[in-house]
Amino acid sequence: MAPNEHTHKKVVVGVDGSPSSIAALRWAVEQAEKTGADVVAVHAWEYPYYGDISGSSATPSPEVFIDGARALLDEALQKVDVPPSLRVEPVVAEGSASRVLLDGAKGAELLVVGARGRGGFLHLLLGSVASQCVNHATVPVVVVPSVDRAH
Repeated sequence: MAPNEHTHKKVVVGVDGSPSSIAALRWAVEQAEKTGADVVAVHAWEYPYYGDISGSSATPSPEVFIDGARALLDEALQKVDVPPSLRVEPVVAEGSASRVLLDGAKGAELLVVGARGRGGFLHLLLGSVASQCVNHATVPVVVVPSVDRAH
């Protein structure tokens, strides 16, 4: 980076639409407002493959999944009060959630995730994506407790 090149601080937050990720988004917005950073709200999606032995597939085109991912992220952002002065960049990316978040957080001030997303193991205190982010991030990670366990 050139000495006079300016980079703006960013807080990256994972959003999957779960209550825990909405809590993480709220936390990230509050933190970014306090520190003068931008928020990068990231939703990852993966294109499933459902083919049979003949090679035919009943899977919709990737555009269907991209549109759904954008709609989910837009809906999540509407649930959070964002001050007009705060810049929030919505990002929809294909790939595993942990990989997309870890890659997106490179160079960020902070990575924020909910303790548990939409995974099926309800008894876990820490979901697999949060665990991967904590164990492999190159930036500080904040794990926001699940809403049902925060009380």
